[in-house]
Amino acid sequence: MKYKQHLWSLFFFYMVCSLQAQHTISGSFSPAGDYSWLIAYRLDPNAETYVADTAIKEGKFNLQLPQNAKTGLYRIVYALPQDQFYFDVIYNGEKSVTLEFNPQTGVSFKESGENQLFYGYRRSINTVERAIVDFYSNQKTDKNEFLGLTAKLKGVQDKYEEKSKGLICQSYIKASRPYIPTTYETAQVYVANKKQAYFEAVDFNDPFLQASNFLRDKVVNYVLTALPLTPMTPEVREGEMQKNIRVVHKLLQEVDTTFKMRLYDALWTQLVASNNNAASDFLYTQYLKPLAMANGATEIVEKVAMHNRLRLGAVAPEIRWKSGTAEKHLRTLEDSDCYILVFWSSTCSHCLAELPVLHERLRENTAVKVVAIGLEDDRASWDRESAKLSNFEHVLSLGKWESELAKRYHIERTPTYFVLDKDKRIIAKPQAYEELISFLSK
Repeated sequence: MKYKQHLWSLFFFYMVCSLQAQHTISGSFSPAGDYSWLIAYRLDPNAETYVADTAIKEGKFNLQLPQNAKTGLYRIVYALPQDQFYFDVIYNGEKSVTLEFNPQTGVSFKESGENQLFYGYRRSINTVERAIVDFYSNQKTDKNEFLGLTAKLKGVQDKYEEKSKGLICQSYIKASRPYIPTTYETAQVYVANKKQAYFEAVDFNDPFLQASNFLRDKVVNYVLTALPLTPMTPEVREGEMQKNIRVVHKLLQEVDTTFKMRLYDALWTQLVASNNNAASDFLYTQYLKPLAMANGATEIVEKVAMHNRLRLGAVAPEIRWKSGTAEKHLRTLEDSDCYILVFWSSTCSHCLAELPVLHERLRENTAVKVVAIGLEDDRASWDRESAKLSNFEHVLSLGKWESELAKRYHIERTPTYFVLDKDKRIIAKPQAYEELISFLSK
């Protein structure tokens, strides 16, 4: 009898544990026909770990979390590319999460008080901060109105810090505490003080902040926008960004090196995307490269090297080829004001449609020379198709995607175009034939 009671006790215990641990993230996506799947990842400071996936049927989904799902921040990916189409959800291990998503309004939560608090704080604090920006933008000087806005800002911050005590999201809410003036300030003074206090509430070692995009976004925003209000030349502007990078580096002295490397890598990507080459070069040379080398992250070094050799303004990597018995070099080609490199293949239907049109269009244009690099597995079809384009300089690169030139120019599709000036510097990288023609027509 005691044995049976023991078995029933164990059975009841495991049932209770299972019921307590098994939760879901469920809800709806609209428009219903635009979404068919989603994937959940758990976010850690240095990794994203796959957790589960599910179909979205007629706009509805129910994603079952594993019984051993850890508390923390989860990323819900609903389209490709994954780094653009996602939103984050807090899972506290105690309750399931129910939400609604619409690309126009974002995500909203029907169940999960912590997520409602988390996203409610973001909306509330952003609304008041926008009101302060509007105050200055409209050149207002009413001190009472200004102090009313700052009092409201403090009230929102204090309320949410109090409400979030003991919750996962408090890390984010406390770290987001904005600069709150206690007296009236001119726009110039406000901006200077806001910059000075920008990181005062931030704990760079907080695992919740490291797991989310919070620290990345805050650092990127600081480096790119915490700048003097006075007019600046591009050179001065990038110099100010370098000063900001030094400030960030000083704050990160005691932070885990792997996380720091990932943060610098994300910042480098944003600097490159905004064409701040001097600042991105400074960041890479001074901080990112040493970290990447020390951590064996050769993929970062290779990525930066590839970007630098192919970015606008860089001299195009050398290409050598045989034309009859003569050896030719890209850098020694002369007598043209503009050069087009086109990477193509005789088995590529788009190439076979576009290159003859380009060939005919440039037949009488001696100011533009085309170097056509054939990425091929063998030369038989290339010999036949390249012969139809007699005005082009032709280069055969055997090995197709794995060929030396395909790797040197980071070719991932055909046709791929590069436009060079007379000194062989890259001046454009058109994404399509129409974009190429538009550029040449300027």
